[in-house]
Amino acid sequence: MTSPTTNHPAGLRSVGVKETRRATRIAFFAWTIAVYDFILFGTLLPRIEESFGWDTSYALLISTLVSIGTFVVVMLVGPLVDKLGRRRGMIISVAGTAASSAATAATVGAASLVGVRAISGLGLAEQSVNATYLNELYAVTEDKKIKRNQGFVYSMVQTGWPIGALTAAAFVAIVTAIFGADSWRIAFILATIPAVIVALVCRRLKESPQFEAQREIQRLRKVGEVPEAEALAAATGLDVQTSAPFKRIFQGKHLRNTIVLSLAWLFNWFGIQTFSVLGTTVLETGKGIDASNALLLVIGSNLVGALGYLTHGWLGDRFGRKRVIVMGWILGGVCFAAMLLGPSDPFFVLFTYMAGLFFLLGPYAAIMFFQAECFDQDCRATGSTFIGAMSQPGAIIGGFILTGLVAAAVPFSTAALVVGAVGTVVSGLVMLGAKSVKAADRGDGAAAASADVATEAAR
Repeated sequence: MTSPTTNHPAGLRSVGVKETRRATRIAFFAWTIAVYDFILFGTLLPRIEESFGWDTSYALLISTLVSIGTFVVVMLVGPLVDKLGRRRGMIISVAGTAASSAATAATVGAASLVGVRAISGLGLAEQSVNATYLNELYAVTEDKKIKRNQGFVYSMVQTGWPIGALTAAAFVAIVTAIFGADSWRIAFILATIPAVIVALVCRRLKESPQFEAQREIQRLRKVGEVPEAEALAAATGLDVQTSAPFKRIFQGKHLRNTIVLSLAWLFNWFGIQTFSVLGTTVLETGKGIDASNALLLVIGSNLVGALGYLTHGWLGDRFGRKRVIVMGWILGGVCFAAMLLGPSDPFFVLFTYMAGLFFLLGPYAAIMFFQAECFDQDCRATGSTFIGAMSQPGAIIGGFILTGLVAAAVPFSTAALVVGAVGTVVSGLVMLGAKSVKAADRGDGAAAASADVATEAAR
């Protein structure tokens, strides 16, 4: 499959249609597998709780401690990817998912569970890695269809979250039916197989042209060939700085979005932790839905969540990603509040839970691409991963508040309302402070790519 060559910054290699679409497919499966492992833990938490004889508040505490370990690991991934490359970052993140699943099956108690589940941070960081990677490929791709609809195409990749969650819920239902309620270890052992396969497939990826050029610019500077390095930087449109990536994301044009987007993720993960990671607990404990029906509700709701990604990705291309994110998260919080305050009728719970996940998860198709656009190429993975890492302080803070409220004998439905529904609405309001970044200000060849799109559209 080929297409006519489009203009792209001199010095950057051409990214053909076949390479672009192969990378998109692999990124989808990588993210699906990463989510599968991450959600598998939340879905099986009630079974793990029963196996170790914990009460609900203690299980929530363990989940919160896991989030702390996950946060530490996620924070390390961004600088690693900016140093080693996007391709290696994809391989490492998915391989970490396999290790996480295998190690979880071998845990013997709370301490070991918290320790090994921290490894899942490698998988959780995968979405920032693939957003960085695909953002750079799409900026210089020869695939005109993808170039014109980048947000919508990326939303297909992001459907890996609800599909991964859906697969995890369905898998748990099947394994439980075959092996019994205490089969959570078997579920994690079996989960390592697809993760290993996808990690091996990631080896087929090529490095992004921008990172290849960045590495060459840095090499030339290191050996003292500064004029050649500056000439290559000018030819490729790259703004490669010598300061550390962490320092860069808190300077100049990056500072505002680093702060605003970090806060938005933090508050939104009050909702993610409550309604997605601990979805079965909310439905079973908060609304009195029995375990088998709760799994069915999670499966059905995540199908709608997948549709939410596609819808928000499409809308973001046409009406602006920021606007779509703000409205989606506010509506999501309202839907979850209605679910928790309304009757426990299964049909009502199903409808409101579906709608809540549609608006809670869907905007991530827009925000992942939006935040990758906010940073220059040499600090993009660090910036995007740092912001994504704020999900874990959100999960930690939200988890501690949820645990504290439940321990204080507050009804679980009320605690979920205060933490999850309100947090989701607040995250949408915080997003109002984000600033859209024009292609001309990105310093990675995106301006030239955008010019190609505009020229093609004019024709």
